[in-house]
Amino acid sequence: MNKNIMKTKLAQSMTFALLFGASSVVMAGPVGYASLNGGTTGGEGGQVVYATTGTEINQAMCSREADDTPLIIYVSGVINHGNTGKVSGSCDTTGDEIQFKRVSNISLIGTGDGALFDEIGIHLRETSNIIIRNIHVRNVKKSGSPTSNGGDAIGMETDVHNVWIDHNELEASGGEKDGYDSLIDMKAGTQYVTVSYNYIHHSGRGGLMGSSDSDTENTYVTFHHNRYEDIDSRLPLLRHGTAHAFNNYYDGIEKSGMNPRIGGQIKAENNHFANAQNPIGTFYTDDMGFWDVSGNIFENVTWVANDTNHPAGPDPVSTTSISIPYSYSLDDAECVKDIVLATAGPNNGFAVSDGDCSVESGGDTGNGGDTGNGGDNGSGGEDGSGGDNGSGTPSTENLALIAGSDGSSKGHGSYGDVRDGDMSSYWSPSSSTGRISLKWGEAQTISTVIIREAAGFEGRITSWTLTNNDNGDVLATGSGAGTITFSATTLNKVNFNITGSNGTPAVAEFESY
Repeated sequence: MNKNIMKTKLAQSMTFALLFGASSVVMAGPVGYASLNGGTTGGEGGQVVYATTGTEINQAMCSREADDTPLIIYVSGVINHGNTGKVSGSCDTTGDEIQFKRVSNISLIGTGDGALFDEIGIHLRETSNIIIRNIHVRNVKKSGSPTSNGGDAIGMETDVHNVWIDHNELEASGGEKDGYDSLIDMKAGTQYVTVSYNYIHHSGRGGLMGSSDSDTENTYVTFHHNRYEDIDSRLPLLRHGTAHAFNNYYDGIEKSGMNPRIGGQIKAENNHFANAQNPIGTFYTDDMGFWDVSGNIFENVTWVANDTNHPAGPDPVSTTSISIPYSYSLDDAECVKDIVLATAGPNNGFAVSDGDCSVESGGDTGNGGDTGNGGDNGSGGEDGSGGDNGSGTPSTENLALIAGSDGSSKGHGSYGDVRDGDMSSYWSPSSSTGRISLKWGEAQTISTVIIREAAGFEGRITSWTLTNNDNGDVLATGSGAGTITFSATTLNKVNFNITGSNGTPAVAEFESY
């Protein structure tokens, strides 16, 4: 496919997703093993919350009615050890990692503004029906300082099933000697997982299925349309189980790639391997695994055999036949490189392949629609552009309805309660002061906000400031809730800072025009 046409289609897909949101762009479910065993839906249909710290992620999990109540957590900003603390409750959280333990039915999704997990990993244990999308995890260490999650960017162990890891970026800055371990590990009974459209790079170890020869219950994992770059080995290291890898692009395998052993088997279809040593085979052991290979491209590949290295090449042929129990579309291997470079990783509108060497939108980035933004239709205007808000003349439409929101703390309700058009729901901070904010994926021009206090809480707000979060400028100051006007300002995020109150304040609606 022509690269310029592909780039144009990708740009159109991203624009559509960002402007029209999730109500107009259907977020498809996973392809692969995660679609089986009851399927993987994450927090579909559940409460939507927004988090800018690790503590807020933990609080969202612990504030549910039950540990299986569906929950969608949209994340923005930088999550690190400094803003991640343990939260008490029926859930089991820590301050050293983002831990999904003995919980289910959760989606963790980075917004289009970006969500970086810096030196802090994501750990799944005794959990099911989890979706992780549009997130960047980097430099998680098992030795040195700070340490997190055994050195894994994403680690799964002990009775984990139905997980979808999609459109993320996972990276390290070295190998084991530098304090890092793997980017994706699956241990102790991890099954029915799909790993798709991720950018996985610069690490000594890609990941494994099975932590030891006796760890036999890890199986049914699909890897498709991932971009692997500058990885030493383990793509994956596969003990005992079954995996399916199709339409992935590998560039820079230093030692070995797909490594099924001890009866492990992998079906490898229409992948593109470039600048790689030993992309497929059984390595570092004589306990052989098996491979079912077809349609792969091997570009600038070397095959090195010795007493414990058993590469599939230089002329790879299948040593087993694997039947795949789900439907999927194969891109031709000739276009895999271009497709993967255009779609893998976060913040691209969840771009995906259409299965015919073209790119299309895969869903919402958390900037629009009722799953990411609280809006009725995610468009904000008849033309889907958010109204006449780019010319310096504010629209008469409440732009809060197409916004996201966050804040300083939650003593009552959720941040989304201030932009749902419902005066009976409200947000309160955990003290007499606090911040509530509206934010947009695209800049909006506003000159008026209206703060409506909840019934029974009228008159509690005594002083406030309104600030442009983009540059810190104070737009207005005053006392009491109501209508606030100021010079028309174009911004991505506006903060209403409650600096004084009589008792606990309660904001039912934060309207913006």
